[in-house]
Amino acid sequence: MKRDITPTSIERQMRENDFIVSKTNPKGIITYGNPIFIEFSGYTEAELIGSQHNIIRHPDMPRAAFKLAWDTIQAGNEFFGYVKNMSKDGGFYWVFTHISPDFSSGGAIVGYTSVRRCPTRAALEKIDPVYRQMLQAEKLAGARDAIAAGTQVLVDVLKQTGMGYEQLVFAL
Repeated sequence: MKRDITPTSIERQMRENDFIVSKTNPKGIITYGNPIFIEFSGYTEAELIGSQHNIIRHPDMPRAAFKLAWDTIQAGNEFFGYVKNMSKDGGFYWVFTHISPDFSSGGAIVGYTSVRRCPTRAALEKIDPVYRQMLQAEKLAGARDAIAAGTQVLVDVLKQTGMGYEQLVFAL
């Protein structure tokens, strides 16, 4: 599905007890979305199923953040992080996500399950400036070196805090 949506400043805030759940195949094609995912995305179930999960990618999110997520889950590990998503109408919503690989009985990755919940405002106030720095570095570096530049910003932040990535995420 082609997406030419202009982002707006309209935020949809998740309710405290909401859980957004989606499943994808190994290539990131959506195979399931719960009713709360459908609600927040603004797409119909028919529009979501069969689409790339990046249909909800917000342009404020650095590419390096998604590379870290993909590298982590494709290696068979769980990923935790804060993500700004974009609804079909251009609005946005923040989530705290947990993505885990789904394995076959033989141990092969057959898909991914993502469960998102409402993040705290305090965490968003800390992670948003990091993402802005990463995005700025990506833009300055150009397309070929964007992900490396964004990743370097994150590495520098981790060095400054003395924490690993997951430690930082859970400390927010």
